[in-house]
Amino acid sequence: MTVLPDDGLSLAAEFPDATHEQWQRLVEGVLRKSGKEVSGAAAEDALSTTLEDGLRTRPLYTARDGAPDPGLPGFAPFVRGGRPEGNTAGGWDVRQRHAALDDGAILTDLENGVSSLWLVLGEGGIPVSGLGRALDGVYLDLAPVVLDAGGEFEAAAAELLRLYEERGVDAKAVRGNLGADPLGHEARTGHPQDVAPAAALAARCAEAYPGLRALTVDALPYHEAGGSAAQELGASLATGVAYLRELTEAGLDIEQACAQLEFRYAATADQFLTIAKLRAARRLWARVAEVCGAPGAGAQVQHAVTSPVMTTRRDPWVNMLRATVATLAAGVGGADSVTVLPFDHALGLPDAFARRIARNTSTILVEESHLARVTDPAGGSWYVERLTDELAGAGWEFFRTIERDGGQAAVLRSGRLRTDLATTWADRSKRLAKRREPITGVSEFPLLAEKPVERTPAPEQLSGGLPRVRRDEAYEELRARSDAHLAATGARPRIFLAMIGSAAAYTARATFAANLFQAGGIEPVTEGGFEDSGATEAVLCSSDALYEEQAAQMAESLKASGARHVFLAGRGDYSGIDSYVFAGCDAVAVLSATLDRMGVS
Repeated sequence: MTVLPDDGLSLAAEFPDATHEQWQRLVEGVLRKSGKEVSGAAAEDALSTTLEDGLRTRPLYTARDGAPDPGLPGFAPFVRGGRPEGNTAGGWDVRQRHAALDDGAILTDLENGVSSLWLVLGEGGIPVSGLGRALDGVYLDLAPVVLDAGGEFEAAAAELLRLYEERGVDAKAVRGNLGADPLGHEARTGHPQDVAPAAALAARCAEAYPGLRALTVDALPYHEAGGSAAQELGASLATGVAYLRELTEAGLDIEQACAQLEFRYAATADQFLTIAKLRAARRLWARVAEVCGAPGAGAQVQHAVTSPVMTTRRDPWVNMLRATVATLAAGVGGADSVTVLPFDHALGLPDAFARRIARNTSTILVEESHLARVTDPAGGSWYVERLTDELAGAGWEFFRTIERDGGQAAVLRSGRLRTDLATTWADRSKRLAKRREPITGVSEFPLLAEKPVERTPAPEQLSGGLPRVRRDEAYEELRARSDAHLAATGARPRIFLAMIGSAAAYTARATFAANLFQAGGIEPVTEGGFEDSGATEAVLCSSDALYEEQAAQMAESLKASGARHVFLAGRGDYSGIDSYVFAGCDAVAVLSATLDRMGVS
């Protein structure tokens, strides 16, 4: 709808409104030029993108793509934020993760922009007995502390509360989270854990520490096992509901029980999906609180963490870009706290430079880009509102299936949740293998000559439960084979790029082929002849027209020179060609088979 200016003059008054059908006809014309004869809704579908969970992103959203009223910030259903002011006062809480004792690192973070601490304790982290040392010099009445102690949450909570008392911190000034998450620990380790001690902690916090929460609903185990956004939402809802049951049975009322929970979600470089996920999570939890009879208690407190799944080990500098987009999405999506994992997180313990870049990511977005100045800046976008609504529906349906099967604990122990997550990851792995979901620096634009980034090994992470996956894992295996070959022989496996015709004819496909084979650690050779290349296989690169004239002859010549296998960059059916590589081919399968033939174990 066009809003007229105060003087009533509309510069578009002489132009009729364009209709959706007119736009579709323009789309038809563009697609026709590219060889696609489609019309009407089919033309629009041709430009749509399929997401996980059965969702589709369309090329155009208008007022007809309505969604339920998201309400106002700070009011049910809390889609637009849990508080009326959002993060406008000072930006989101910048929360840094620490999993090892590193003298001075925690204080350096707090002195340079970090506003709360996330401490991993016990197995896979800082010893519980070392908590006091880790917090030496920290003003505990100013810096909230969030614990993540897994199976040792009781001991860790007792130690932190002892430190508060020992250092004279007023109970009303304490902020943070004791981090009990029995179901999350079971998801990580496969070992069931009693929820009763967590409920007892919650009761103690509700009585004596009004600013301290006892439980975390951590959705990262499901995200890191390959789950989709809707599965992450559904599993977190099921976990939260399970905790509400336990807390109310322990004597807390529903408002007190809701106030003891903080939800942790992954933020990915898919910015709109992350924004929609956080907004949908608040809407869904508000619905849970409403059904439980406490609609005013449904303001979900959210902690967003940049996704470990998207973090790469090769060319880790690109992780800074991924983390920046993910942090932007988390902030725009309304997360109360945001943790930016350092760019070298996948390689071991982060160094001082990586921690600095991580905390400065939030600082720049808040202080220089002013992202927090507007509450829910994505609100009102037809696309974001529709995506939020569709994702909420998919997440709620997954939650219902978990409840039908007995709840979160039951689906963890039966293996049903593991199977669901594995199915989703298998589908995504196919897209990664075909480079439909590209990974910059890994499956696209890899740099074989890059100097490896080395870090001190991090403590062993909890294992035994749901698997931990990474987007780069298939390509990492291929690169590791190439590295081993380089160490053993002094050279990487090579492939010869046989380019036909002028640079204009071969450059596009030569670039494509070079990128493809480098993703598997295979070095492309473009200079000299095949005999001098040190390669055993070759790939033809040129235009379709020149392939018709010369492909068969070139393939015969290469094989006469010793080539055991000849690829062609493109599609077709030419004599002498053994394999074809093209956009959308299974790159992982092609590269793995190539390394096998080259004897790279």
